Amino acid sequence: MNQPADTVVRDELARLRTEMANERTLLSYIRTSLMLVVTGATVIKLIAETLELIVIGWMLIAIGISIGLFGSKRYVTYKRLTRKAG
Repeated sequence: MNQPADTVVRDELARLRTEMANERTLLSYIRTSLMLVVTGATVIKLIAETLELIVIGWMLIAIGISIGLFGSKRYVTYKRLTRKAG
């Protein structure tokens, strides 16, 4: 049983929109991750006068790296799901 051409096109466009949304989400995770890492490095290099500020700087770096890894893992997971569904 063949689907009408407009249904096939609509389904393909929906899949493409989903993939692009997934890519935008990945870019958002990367942007947030880089912001946290750079902020942590800035705290350590420029304004770290106490041990607390140094610890805060390293925590920001660790959180930034974790967010980047989480976002990358999420992107790959959802990319596989959309490929499998399509």
